[in-house]
Amino acid sequence: MERVVSLLPGATEAVCALGCRSRLVARSHACDLPAEVQRLPAVTAPRLDPSAPGHVIDARVKQLVSRALSVYEVDAERLHTLAPDGILTQTRCEVCAVTPRDLEEALAAWLGQPPQVVSLAPASLADVLDGLVAVADALGVPERGRTLRAAQQTRLDVLTAEARCAAGRPRVACLEWIDPPMGSGLWVPELVARAGGECVLGTPDAAAPWISFEALRETDPDLLVVLPCGFERARTRTEMKPLLEQPDWPRLRAVARGRVYLADGNRHFNRPGPRMAESLEILTELIQPDRFDFGHEGHGWERLETEAPR
Repeated sequence: MERVVSLLPGATEAVCALGCRSRLVARSHACDLPAEVQRLPAVTAPRLDPSAPGHVIDARVKQLVSRALSVYEVDAERLHTLAPDGILTQTRCEVCAVTPRDLEEALAAWLGQPPQVVSLAPASLADVLDGLVAVADALGVPERGRTLRAAQQTRLDVLTAEARCAAGRPRVACLEWIDPPMGSGLWVPELVARAGGECVLGTPDAAAPWISFEALRETDPDLLVVLPCGFERARTRTEMKPLLEQPDWPRLRAVARGRVYLADGNRHFNRPGPRMAESLEILTELIQPDRFDFGHEGHGWERLETEAPR
């Protein structure tokens, strides 16, 4: 691949981490890191208002999916004009990013040799790291991919070994959506375990489950980490009202102990790419604050100021 369109934010970061930034000719509307890629043309757009409240976004997504419609539009004309020879996308989630199905119409009338489409489908942490190699192979720089994967694996394993030396395993609930609430899935429960916690309301390598506030109350975790998919901390802060208004919110163990945290789900946890080690660092800071401080507070996470029940 010499002229690449990346429609997956984590893949865009991977291309740049592999030293192939100059090959990118376009991106998705969600690809925002590293910052310089924002100068590239975007060839996708959402069929919903991303600034709408979380419950409105959820309802619109479910409406589109129920009608067998894509959540995203692909600018076929611009894509043809750019004439890429490779497109990076994913098949894991039709909500998180453009899928090959979304590309079918845009590529249906392609003249000449169609671009190679490489689709990633990460479910586990190992899959995320393998995706770095898959992107490197598609770019024709396989050794760089193996080197990057090995470096990420080493960082993860070293930190995991250090984190597992702690006594006890606090129970941690991660929320990947707020209204309605959703637990954590795929690689997030594994990251929690590596950081020294026990993940509740989510299963490794499985899709994130929709839950109720009652389920959160009954589980009553020691820590609550709110990391909505696609939201940065400032957006998450404004979306917390439905949880804060729950009558039993102040009585949750995590709330009473001041251990509710807002994390950057957009840049870290929900973005499969070369930031998994940073995501693990953040979790070790939250789960074992007396042992770990990588300086992510105020950037990757913040504490939600709460009041104990009266």
